[in-house]
Amino acid sequence: MWHRIPFLLFEDLKAMAHILVVDDEHGIRDLLWEVLNDEGHAVTLAENAAQARAARAAEAPDLVLLDIWMPDMDGVTLLKEWAAGGLLTMPVIMMSGHATIDTAVEATKIGALAFLEKPVTLQKLLSAVDAALKRDRIHQGPAHAGAPAQTPPTPVPLPRAAQPVQGFALDLLLREAKDIFEKAYFEYHLHHEGGSMTRVAEKTGLERTHLYRKLKQLGVDLSKEKSRGS
Repeated sequence: MWHRIPFLLFEDLKAMAHILVVDDEHGIRDLLWEVLNDEGHAVTLAENAAQARAARAAEAPDLVLLDIWMPDMDGVTLLKEWAAGGLLTMPVIMMSGHATIDTAVEATKIGALAFLEKPVTLQKLLSAVDAALKRDRIHQGPAHAGAPAQTPPTPVPLPRAAQPVQGFALDLLLREAKDIFEKAYFEYHLHHEGGSMTRVAEKTGLERTHLYRKLKQLGVDLSKEKSRGS
């Protein structure tokens, strides 16, 4: 009788952020929504400056990903408008596939935190988003100087009993034993990464499409894994 690998359920300590994505290209908006939503963030989409203004007024986002070239107003002009109106209270990351160095420098001088060149790679996107959110939270600290300091929780080492234990039967057919191991392997990483398919794909070295097919083939309940990570 084989025993499945026991798992320790990890609490997702990464605070969810509200991110506004402004881009006139439908495919890019969908891709950014999928990746950022998979990371646990709340994402609002806007396809032009008018929609971006409305979204900014409705609820101040924690971060804005702003395309430079848009049909009604370019991103740099919108950035200037926000800066002049005192609305540049959140970090802004500019994006473009055709901008010059001068444009990127100008945006940075106005107040943009970073510039991403299209096509944006997954690694650069996540790194820039994480850096922007961390920097923003650090800068917000002095605003609450009067509040009592909170000591961050001390990490508790995992007890030995919580470490993964392998206990597979060796009298199975190789195909059956392989399926059992792979299911346990992917379930472990899903738990460890809070249900994030993006992180699991990076950890296991698989393309997201291949990963989805593999998990479906192995019978992994993705809805349950996602709910546990939320």
